[in-house]
Amino acid sequence: MHFLPDNIDRYAVNHSENEPKLLKELSKETWQKILIPRMLSGHYQGRLLAMISKLTNPKTILEIGTYTGYSALCLAEGLQKNGKLHTIDKNEELFDFQKKYFDKSDYKNQIKQYLGSALDIIPTINTTFDLVFIDADKPNYSNYFHAIINKMNKGGVIISDNVLWSGKVVEKIDEKDISTLEIIKYNTLLKNDPRIETVLLPVRDGLTISRVL
Repeated sequence: MHFLPDNIDRYAVNHSENEPKLLKELSKETWQKILIPRMLSGHYQGRLLAMISKLTNPKTILEIGTYTGYSALCLAEGLQKNGKLHTIDKNEELFDFQKKYFDKSDYKNQIKQYLGSALDIIPTINTTFDLVFIDADKPNYSNYFHAIINKMNKGGVIISDNVLWSGKVVEKIDEKDISTLEIIKYNTLLKNDPRIETVLLPVRDGLTISRVL
């Protein structure tokens, strides 16, 4: 979902950093072979994720929702040399696809894949996090936040994707639309939680950056 006019959107993309070759390859294969390829972070958002990671220079990253691995590789660009990225997804059919591209990257020894429920897996990861990216099933967004907030290092950053949810957050709400209701609840949670400071960016489908105080 793009909220900017197409010409402005294209201008922003054209005047941002180029997409790395490996990520172009990953994106092309995702669109050719994988169901719902629009779930891919893509060039512009991927460069934004990479920039945030490089600015924070994290030692530990957690990603909730791997999909085909594009965003994980973007986030890995900012890792410290001895850093680790933990990425969780419940779709076992994508595991080998992800691994193929992780193994082709410079970060193959820094990325650890997990298969299963993030809410079950997060408590078993014996570390704290400098950077977290939440981009999984929307009805669990608040649950993911509660699962990671006490594992965040001071000054750590939480990035949340799809927080504008195709604009549904400002439209008349269908009480049966669980995903939209949860995103609205989640956005309110991030705004009001005193442990973080938050800014919501109208980038693509909405991206929130929260900093742990």
